[in-house]
Amino acid sequence: MAVPKSIGVIELSSIGIGYKAQDEMLKAASVEVLIARTICSGKYIIVLGGSVSDVEAAIDTGLKQADEAVIDSLTLANVHESVFPALGQSVALSADEVDALGVIETFSGTSVLAAADAAAKAARVTLFRIHIAMALGGKGLCLMTGSVANVRAGVQAGVAEARKRGLLVSEIVIPRPSKELFGDYL
Repeated sequence: MAVPKSIGVIELSSIGIGYKAQDEMLKAASVEVLIARTICSGKYIIVLGGSVSDVEAAIDTGLKQADEAVIDSLTLANVHESVFPALGQSVALSADEVDALGVIETFSGTSVLAAADAAAKAARVTLFRIHIAMALGGKGLCLMTGSVANVRAGVQAGVAEARKRGLLVSEIVIPRPSKELFGDYL
């Protein structure tokens, strides 16, 4: 499958219902599973990619299947291309790319994707990690780098998205972080 244009997410309170919803979603549309797994505090998350119309159809199907088990959901059309490698945790930075550090932390894995997409669209930042729920107590975490001004702008845009959803935990901009903070990514 080509690089998806859209992302859809459903976060569920039930693992069993998550499997059922995922099966129906995959049967309903031509989508790619980006993440589908149990997450902290006994929840299940499904992240799909594909064309806008296919992702919308799959998410609609999943929402109908999951009904009251839905905790949060999201469909993002025309997702910024930097979201995909950061979500796959496949971004490696060179030492000269490391500048300011921006961090957005949310109460759900779903909301951090909306925040990351907004940040990447608003500013010239490099998203280098989007961490969804595992080992975070169900939270989401987005890390980005760039110039101080761009990181501030990106964090502000992402924070606005998380606040709209009522799920912001924290926002941090570190203008001159130590290189050791980026040790896992260099």
